[in-house]
Amino acid sequence: MAGGIGSRFWPFSRNNRPKQFLDFFGTGRSLLQMTVDRFRPLVPIENVLIVTNVAYRDLILEQIPDMNPGQILCEPCRRNTAPCIAYAMTRIQAKTENANIVVAASDHLITNEAEFLRVITEGLEYISEHDSLLTLGMRPTRPETGYGYIQLEESKVPASEKKHPSIHSVKTFTEKPNRELAEVFLRSGEFLWNSGMFLWNLQAIMKALHQHLPLVMEQFDKGKDVIGTPDEQTFIEEHFPLCPNISIDYGVMEKADNVMVMAADFGWSDLGTWGSLYDLSDKDPDGNVSLHSQAAFYDAKHNIVTLESGKLAVIEGLDDYIVAENEGVLLICRKQNEQQIRQMVNDVQVRYDGRYN
Repeated sequence: MAGGIGSRFWPFSRNNRPKQFLDFFGTGRSLLQMTVDRFRPLVPIENVLIVTNVAYRDLILEQIPDMNPGQILCEPCRRNTAPCIAYAMTRIQAKTENANIVVAASDHLITNEAEFLRVITEGLEYISEHDSLLTLGMRPTRPETGYGYIQLEESKVPASEKKHPSIHSVKTFTEKPNRELAEVFLRSGEFLWNSGMFLWNLQAIMKALHQHLPLVMEQFDKGKDVIGTPDEQTFIEEHFPLCPNISIDYGVMEKADNVMVMAADFGWSDLGTWGSLYDLSDKDPDGNVSLHSQAAFYDAKHNIVTLESGKLAVIEGLDDYIVAENEGVLLICRKQNEQQIRQMVNDVQVRYDGRYN
């Protein structure tokens, strides 16, 4: 899934090049490229589909040059993750009735890729044998308020007797909690972070989509004879906008009775905010981070600074700030207020007629 606009990383992430296409850590690879690379040992490149906004089609072909243009599914508008996934599942069904599938975001960071491959391999084995909807849950390391949580159902079978001891039934899903509740979740040991990564076989997910999201599948079912043909894009441009705007979590995962979660720990972050990027970056002795540019700090601590390459920032007296500049926009914002950046972007778009989006 590569259709997001990454507005919380504005102005580094912009409409014409959102965060999945950016090289955050100076490795020479964007988050999208890193995601595709991560799956190459398991999935032939011809079996990879990327669902994105039509505006990013050429950018994807530029970054993943060995991908066939037909593997890029272009949404004419944004309708959240459920229609995105339904589109991809319908395309897969046009090719085969049997498939084991991994759904992943294009803008997440994973630091232990060997463990990631092990987890995905085990998950694929599980869903090939069970008609379950499997999601990956990350073992929490802090009372994070920016993630959703998954509560594990207590198992009646001892872990030593289970073929897949890290796979559990799901008791509840909880949206982003406040700090106090997140601390309770962490102490209980019953909760995992919701990673937004899913594994399932084609039959299981198509049954669930038709059962729980009939208004979405009604649109795609009309295209059974054209999905996978040269007429697909014309059909999608007409019918995709008619889908409701709904997430796969709310639309399916929170309603289905065959949802399982696999507890994992492979150094995952959804890189959703400047704060999460700060946490993952190398810091100087005063806790400052500088990315893509030079920075000199004076009586300044716990800041993250990123400018266009070749520029220098001199920071004096700031503590716990974001300083980000790109394409004529400078943002200076307290890290604790970073959730307001989306509203700032909306305000700027209105005030300046969309010139800085």
